[in-house]
Amino acid sequence: MRYAYLGPAGTFTEAALLGVEGAREAERVPVSSVPVALAAVRSGEVDAAMVPIENSVEGGVTATLDAVATGGELRIVHEALVPISFVLVAAPGTTLADVRAVSTHSHAWAQVRGWADEHLRGVDYVPASSTAAAALALLPARDGAAGPGREAGFDAAVCSPVVVEQHPELEVLAENIGDNKAAVTRFVLVARPGAPLPRRTGADRTTLVIPLWEDRAGALMEILEQFATRGVNLSRIESRPTGNFLGEYFFSVDVDGHILDARVADALMGLRRVCPSTRFLGSYPRADHKMATVARHHSDGAFREARGWVESLQGGGPSEPGGVAERPVPGTG
Repeated sequence: MRYAYLGPAGTFTEAALLGVEGAREAERVPVSSVPVALAAVRSGEVDAAMVPIENSVEGGVTATLDAVATGGELRIVHEALVPISFVLVAAPGTTLADVRAVSTHSHAWAQVRGWADEHLRGVDYVPASSTAAAALALLPARDGAAGPGREAGFDAAVCSPVVVEQHPELEVLAENIGDNKAAVTRFVLVARPGAPLPRRTGADRTTLVIPLWEDRAGALMEILEQFATRGVNLSRIESRPTGNFLGEYFFSVDVDGHILDARVADALMGLRRVCPSTRFLGSYPRADHKMATVARHHSDGAFREARGWVESLQGGGPSEPGGVAERPVPGTG
């Protein structure tokens, strides 16, 4: 197995990947961005890629939501939750008073802005492809020259403590600087279609891409009612522009349940009727093991009973045991 992940080594994405069974022994390929990782999956260069999809502070990771919504279809086969902790690092000999510009990934910067405003007032922010890439850019080159980060105009970087463990020569200027100490990022392992469907556990998640096929009053309601009438809970829904033209959007949706659950399968059939371009991205076990709450009339058994009753009426025979008892039609005696 070959896995791609947002590199370099030491990123939170690599930490999520290392939690996958067999990943430590497999070949791990660091890449520069989420689109590059997913392109490697589509081309067959790697078997799967670990990418961030949602953060408890910032919400959906737009680079991932957009990249899985277009192009060749992909399947999510696994998810992981990684607690997020940040440190501020710099090249050896640097002090906090020396810092005039800081680099890190945009999602990391959003999670430390409060701390930065208090302790590094007026500091400039320089975007980086990943937290680890920003930190490693500060290290001196082998010939003793300043690292590319210093040349690019930043003096410090926000990264994970794992980077410091791997590169102890980095100067740690501050620890645990996240504004939300309980921050968590959700990562997903993405493979090509045809991979075995993860088994149903009762604590599952299904991810969909639903284009808004018509910009009119009630269009979103028509989508939502496919889930509501079948008792399917939406744990996340976000709108994203398609990029085709202004005002054209798609919805990225997570629902509680597995496609093998009768209520979820029935909702997807209804959704497919009203929006044929709906994209199924996978059903997979939740990393938090949170069981779905399902009312009795939305259970698999209730769907089987209802389907059996309708089929018996279509065939003209008696309803199956447990079906709804027939009642006289008012006015017929």
